[in-house]
Amino acid sequence: MASVPALVPSSSFRDALRRRGGVTASRCYQCATCSSVCDLAPEGAPFPRRQMILAQWGLADELAADPAVWLCHQCNDCTARCPRDARPGDVLSAVRGLLIERLSFPHALGTLVANARTTWPLLLFGPVAFWLVLLAALHLLAVPPTLTAYEEIVPHWLIYAVFFPVAAWVLLASWISGRRLWRLLGASAPRSGSFLAALVPALTEVGTHKRFASCGTARPRRTGHLTLLWGFVGAAVTSGLLVIGIYLMGMKMPLPLDHPFKILGNVSAVLLVVGGVLLATNRLAASRPLGTSSAFDTFFLTVVLLVILTGVLAEAGRFLLPPAAAVGIYVAHLGFILSLFLTFPYSKFAHLLYRTLAMVHERMSTSPGTVQPS
Repeated sequence: MASVPALVPSSSFRDALRRRGGVTASRCYQCATCSSVCDLAPEGAPFPRRQMILAQWGLADELAADPAVWLCHQCNDCTARCPRDARPGDVLSAVRGLLIERLSFPHALGTLVANARTTWPLLLFGPVAFWLVLLAALHLLAVPPTLTAYEEIVPHWLIYAVFFPVAAWVLLASWISGRRLWRLLGASAPRSGSFLAALVPALTEVGTHKRFASCGTARPRRTGHLTLLWGFVGAAVTSGLLVIGIYLMGMKMPLPLDHPFKILGNVSAVLLVVGGVLLATNRLAASRPLGTSSAFDTFFLTVVLLVILTGVLAEAGRFLLPPAAAVGIYVAHLGFILSLFLTFPYSKFAHLLYRTLAMVHERMSTSPGTVQPS
């Protein structure tokens, strides 16, 4: 006789889910309205009905190995139609937050960011304090009467000396966390084919937010998400080009406003501003989609908005503000960027990693009933 897999409910998971905003899971009575109205769920593996009952039972292991948790984009079409107001979109959002904490490396940092409701002062202003202490220790806080470039206060070598090790750490933590999810997904459904061959169309989907276009209730969020994504991509490319320009091509800073690198950076800044404003407006508007926001969600958006705001003010402040004020804003900008980097594997930013892996797994999955995306 074949062995029956053991199901191990977790009361601690259920308690944590309630605290994170998934308390409404208990209202679900499995009518399947949510799965019926979800245009993102494949016919052979509909969600979120199954995930709702897993959440009710506290089956954390099954949820951790379920790609549908990440394939859900919190469109909230399900929440809008739910006859019991069980809010499946919010429940799955809370589940994702818990799984990010569970998969994180090291776990203590995941827990720190997961508890953003109480730890946000440390997460936000700790990196700013780090920069102030570092600059003071290096005797670099003496602001000149006139400011030509921020390099006079914070030399580029120092920025790279801080951010390169941080980037290496984030890549390591993301690799380990992503590997954990990949193994869980593979244990639940066999895969075949090439990872890279499946990665390219998955990244194309992420880059175009193709699935978001199928959403109804939350469709307006697509433009904000897409604009913000490409703003970050443009800013990252600009930073890479500046490293090449400064150290390999001998470019002098600041660059003229008509320089291609400067134009790319400014266009990226505009995209970031537009995306940030759209997401913040959507979050604050009284008529916004039915999904609710947790401290975990709000912390990430706050860091993003602070990075954008201080970046724009630092750029304009070099021409319009007294040098001391401009330098203060620039140092705060560096601190908020550091916070965004350090919390990438542990904040909502990690959706970019986990959702991409789930999309790749979906394409490589050979489990019965799985419908491969076109």
